[in-house]
Amino acid sequence: MGVRRYRSVEDMPPPPPRRRLDPDNLRLAFGLAELARRLRPLRHPPGVRRFRSYDEMRRASSAASSAE
Repeated sequence: MGVRRYRSVEDMPPPPPRRRLDPDNLRLAFGLAELARRLRPLRHPPGVRRFRSYDEMRRASSAASSAE
């Protein structure tokens, strides 16, 4: 399969339209929402935290990520 090159995004053809009321549209929407949730930046509280060990740091990190 050859590779097509375009000078700008405006020259590219649009994606094919999706059928209305297609059940696959809902799955696609949920997949995109999950991708957006995973790509959002992580929120860390300001300040410095000290940990006594690497394991303690990992537990605190996993607890913070599961709380979101």
